[in-house]
Amino acid sequence: MTERKGRAKLDFLRNIEIEIQEKWEREKAFENDAPTTIGESTNKTKYFVTFPYPYMNGRLHLGHTFSLSKCEFAVGYQSMKGKKCLFPFGLHCTGMPIKACADKLKREMEVYGNPPQFPDEEEEEMVKPEVSDEFIIKDKSKGKKSKAVAKTGTATFQWDIMRSLGLSDQEIIKFAHAEHWLEYFPPLAIKDLKQMGVKVDWRRSFITTDVNPFYDSFVRWQFTTLKERKKIKFGKRYTVYSPKDGQPCMDHDRQTGEGVGPQEYTLIKMKIVEPYPAKFKAKVFYSSAMKGKNIFLVAATLRPETMFGQTNCWVRPDMKYVAFETTNGDIFIGTSRSARNMSYQGFTKENGVVPVAMEILGQDVLGCALSAPLTSYKIIYALPMLTIKEDKGTGIVTSVPSDAPDDIAALRDLKKKQALREKYGIEDKMVLPFEPVPIIDIPGYGNLSAPLVCDELKIQSQNDKEKLAEAKEKVYLKGFYEGIMLVDGYKGQKVQDVKKPIQKMMVERGEAMIYMEPEKQVMSRSADVCVVAHCDQWYLDYGDAEWKQQANEALKSLETFCDETRRNFEATLAWLQEHACSRTYGLGTRLPWDKQWLIESLSDSTIYMAYYTVAHLLQGGVLNGQGASPLGIKPGQMTREVWDFIFFKTSPFPKTDIPKECLQKLRREFEYWYPVDVRVSGKDLVPNHLSYYLYNHVAMWPKDSGKWPQAVRANGHLLLNSEKMSKSTGNFLTLCQAIDKFSADGMRLALADAGDTVEDANFVETMADAGILRLYTWVEWVKEMIANQNNLRTGPADTFNDRVFASEMNAGILKTEQHYDRMMYKEALKCGFFEYQAAKDKYRELAIEGMHRDLVFQFIEKQTLLLAPICPHLCEYTWGLLGKTGSLMKALWPAAGPVDEILIRSSQYLMETAHDLRLRLKAYLQPPKSKKGDTKPPAKPSHCNIYVAKSYPPWQHSALSLLGKHYKDNKGALPDNKVIATELGALPELKKYMKKAMPFVAMIKENLEKNGPRVLDLELEFDERTVVMENLVYLTNSLELEQIDVLFATEGDDKVKEDCCPGKPFSVFRSEPGVCVSLVNPQPFNGQFSTKVEIRQGDSGDSIIRRLAKVNRLIKDLSRVKLMRYEDPVQGPRQVPILGREEQGKLPVSNKSVFNVNLHEKKVTLVDNSLTVDIGDSLIYLVN
Repeated sequence: MTERKGRAKLDFLRNIEIEIQEKWEREKAFENDAPTTIGESTNKTKYFVTFPYPYMNGRLHLGHTFSLSKCEFAVGYQSMKGKKCLFPFGLHCTGMPIKACADKLKREMEVYGNPPQFPDEEEEEMVKPEVSDEFIIKDKSKGKKSKAVAKTGTATFQWDIMRSLGLSDQEIIKFAHAEHWLEYFPPLAIKDLKQMGVKVDWRRSFITTDVNPFYDSFVRWQFTTLKERKKIKFGKRYTVYSPKDGQPCMDHDRQTGEGVGPQEYTLIKMKIVEPYPAKFKAKVFYSSAMKGKNIFLVAATLRPETMFGQTNCWVRPDMKYVAFETTNGDIFIGTSRSARNMSYQGFTKENGVVPVAMEILGQDVLGCALSAPLTSYKIIYALPMLTIKEDKGTGIVTSVPSDAPDDIAALRDLKKKQALREKYGIEDKMVLPFEPVPIIDIPGYGNLSAPLVCDELKIQSQNDKEKLAEAKEKVYLKGFYEGIMLVDGYKGQKVQDVKKPIQKMMVERGEAMIYMEPEKQVMSRSADVCVVAHCDQWYLDYGDAEWKQQANEALKSLETFCDETRRNFEATLAWLQEHACSRTYGLGTRLPWDKQWLIESLSDSTIYMAYYTVAHLLQGGVLNGQGASPLGIKPGQMTREVWDFIFFKTSPFPKTDIPKECLQKLRREFEYWYPVDVRVSGKDLVPNHLSYYLYNHVAMWPKDSGKWPQAVRANGHLLLNSEKMSKSTGNFLTLCQAIDKFSADGMRLALADAGDTVEDANFVETMADAGILRLYTWVEWVKEMIANQNNLRTGPADTFNDRVFASEMNAGILKTEQHYDRMMYKEALKCGFFEYQAAKDKYRELAIEGMHRDLVFQFIEKQTLLLAPICPHLCEYTWGLLGKTGSLMKALWPAAGPVDEILIRSSQYLMETAHDLRLRLKAYLQPPKSKKGDTKPPAKPSHCNIYVAKSYPPWQHSALSLLGKHYKDNKGALPDNKVIATELGALPELKKYMKKAMPFVAMIKENLEKNGPRVLDLELEFDERTVVMENLVYLTNSLELEQIDVLFATEGDDKVKEDCCPGKPFSVFRSEPGVCVSLVNPQPFNGQFSTKVEIRQGDSGDSIIRRLAKVNRLIKDLSRVKLMRYEDPVQGPRQVPILGREEQGKLPVSNKSVFNVNLHEKKVTLVDNSLTVDIGDSLIYLVN
């Protein structure tokens, strides 16, 4: 981005913002309490909006700001609609990240000193794990890149990350204690948000974790209630787990892999049978741990039902494998990554420990004979495949060439290429006898789908990766969902129906096991590659059928603002099962009944919106809740029965020493503000936090649907200048940086303009810069209007353009209101600011007689109100300039007056006509085409005839009538062009116009889509000629013509009659000849100059002055110009003017005078009161 030349306009806006924010703080503008009267409490006109409290391990950035701006704009608008609004803002500290960062700083000081002296080049393996290059189908509902990585940039050490936040080494030391983070970042977040001007009730703010005794008590009450209602259970379950942290790793604990869950595989046990090949025999001989043991190659498959078709197994020759001992003494061979996963799932004697018997290369097991389950071949062999990846499964792959394109391609390679077999020591008997086994019949592909598709696509080898990917796409899903089994015992059954029974049978027979690993790589915030572990834990049973059904009931009545958000919710509720809610490491609240466990960050943040309603009365604005309570309540007094009384309206008054009126006040606050009217969040929280939000509300208030969430507004991620925000690339802005760079209102304007949908929005810095200029220009124009209000036109505001402007203002209010109601702020900004300003600019341009004072000040007031939710500071300032005494924050949304749609369309017609005339004038001035190339452009025209038609030409009239009939008969639809062409061709009056008829029909169809059925009307809804006549001066001036005559098409020639139709005027330009005359200004020192002007037949003095003003831009007010002629047209111009007596020897040209022109003699005479005089070749003009 180019640097700004200066900050004057920015500083002007910032100074206004600081002044206005101080005013709001003094007035406590955003503090709202529940009403105390019964009438107000029952007739609720309240609006309660929340935003997921941000995590306090750094400064707020533009991504946070984009989401919370939706809350901010909503509160501003709803307040103007007369609602009592509440926007509270909490600060989240629960979970691993803060504790992990603090511990990391401690470790760095222990290893590298204080302050740490890091080595120049550090090995990056500790933070850069292997990344899979496997193609993964993107799921829009799941998180993409690690937020942690995006925030920290390229820094490897935590100390460097802290330095990048502008902290000194002395300050960083304090951050080795987790408590310091809770004291340092929350006040900075509040400071930044206050600079943005958010309408937050800061009395209700708090931080989480057991540091805050009131919030800690609230979360313990919630979990006690959930456990009592059998929503929380304990037991072994598969979960993504960080061995380094020693606990489950949920979404908020992850550096990469948000939204990734455990993937279930069937682990196929293929026993290696003797005799062993020489290489493998030698390996086993020297390993005491493997002698006499059953040794298995284990392959992880997603398709256990295809094991009937195994012909071999694949091993990658150069891949490193481990042989390790399992709990029953058997030896499994797979990759060390898969062995690590298995060790946390009960495969090994000691949890998390892999007892490696031997490390081995893939080439060492090639040629091993295997006894595999379900296959029709008694013995199959381990063969080489070069494309196996290490980051999925076990590195051992079963081969089913009947249904897997990769398998048939690799098997054919080995069969065709003897050299390839010899290279890896594969004997012919291990490959050549094995043919694909038909096991599944797929409609359209038969019972050997993979060979068929490979032949169709002409796949030559296993290296044809693109074609193989296409082949897999063709057969895999179709095979699973439409395939029919052919094997005994399952014949005739659908593949998808037998997958689980076959898996169960193999597990029961000891031929297979259940194996889990993460769907994609997950990295914890402590830089640990996570596994799937089968471990004991407390979990929320989101898979419970009754609970799931209730959550779906809540979703039905939930406003989601767009279909994609609803679909994401539906998909999440369909697959969501248990969620581990407990941790042993991090910050948070302890489980009330099992204090070794902490409640994790996605579980203590589901109903805290209810806590907002009472936080100010318990904590009094002290973030950690350790100050004096405004009601004199102590945390220890907040028993379970007290919380029940506050939040459950049927609960009896508890046994407590808290005064009754205090508890009733707490209950009244909750009952008034709840439910949450809208919660705004990024779309990535739909599959986790927002779904848990629904679940927990229906669990806590199962019989009170009036407390369930009303609406969720999910938005996309924010790009910065069309690129992902990232510190590592420098494309990153914190909230305070954005305010410093663009001002609060400039930033807010750009945030509103960034986008409204669930697709990624885009904050464009050039737009923010342009916003600063727009806002500054707007307020300067307001000041100018206030200063010059006495020069504005008064009297009746009833000209054509007055009436149009009034209607456009009212229409703008209605459209903007609709967009604010739907939380579509980009559209609200477009209608309520950009287009509103454009309407004012159009009025200023068209109102030749001057703008009307009342309309100008109506516009300023309405514009201020429409823009107030988005740019409140500048609007509050403008409100003050208008002399309003109360705060804009108490003002109501403007009432829209009547809207004359026909009048607005007639004005639109005027603008389109003016545009069309300019294009025609441009075309008229183009030189005619000539082969010789010596043509000159025509002279600039002076006059124009505009022809308007009352009705369509007969052939168009007939076509339109036909279209109108079809439109009416077909209930708003038109038939195909072929049908229309046939019917038009049958009309005798259209015979000679058929070449023009269908293009005309195409134009009408296009306009019908844009403008609706009125385009089929045979006459216009307004008087075209009157509209043009009322704006004749504007059209004449804008086209720089002398005169425009408006005629009916019937007065024109045949071409005019044929081409002119209602709404499409026809113009004919012409140049009227004249005689050139000098216009001389004899006044000294006034900047005026002599010029030449053409005088034409019939000109008046006024028309000469208008023509002069076009060439002399210094003349603004035509009424101050006096036109004179010499008494002696021959001698007069030769005499030197006398200072102070410029009018001597000259006579005024009266308004009634008419100029006559003799073109042949190039002579001009003036007729005044029947007297004809020669004016010579000069006239005089004086400017008073």
